[in-house]
Amino acid sequence: MTKAKLEQHRELWRARVADFRASGLSGAAWCAAHQVKEHQLWYWVGKFKADTDHEGRQRDSAQPCFIPVRVEESVVEVADKPLPIRVGPAVIEVTSGYNSDLLRDVVRTLASLC
Repeated sequence: MTKAKLEQHRELWRARVADFRASGLSGAAWCAAHQVKEHQLWYWVGKFKADTDHEGRQRDSAQPCFIPVRVEESVVEVADKPLPIRVGPAVIEVTSGYNSDLLRDVVRTLASLC
């Protein structure tokens, strides 16, 4: 298909998709009334949707675009509850700010004893 034919085909489908959207019919009903295969309609609906930005304007696919993102601040509560670590029958409770070298030595010692 030549470039001109491709563009003509694209414009035909652009008009069909616009007609479908304006009709208020379901995809199946519109396709039956217009003797069009439903999968073709959905292909072109998706194709044209990908060619528009978040506000419905045509976008140049070669150009990057920005979309708005809403960022909501969230509060993360850190619990001061101790973390229990079980080594055999022994339980060690570790809180924030623990000495990792000491914990490693204690766990190693308990593991060798239990």
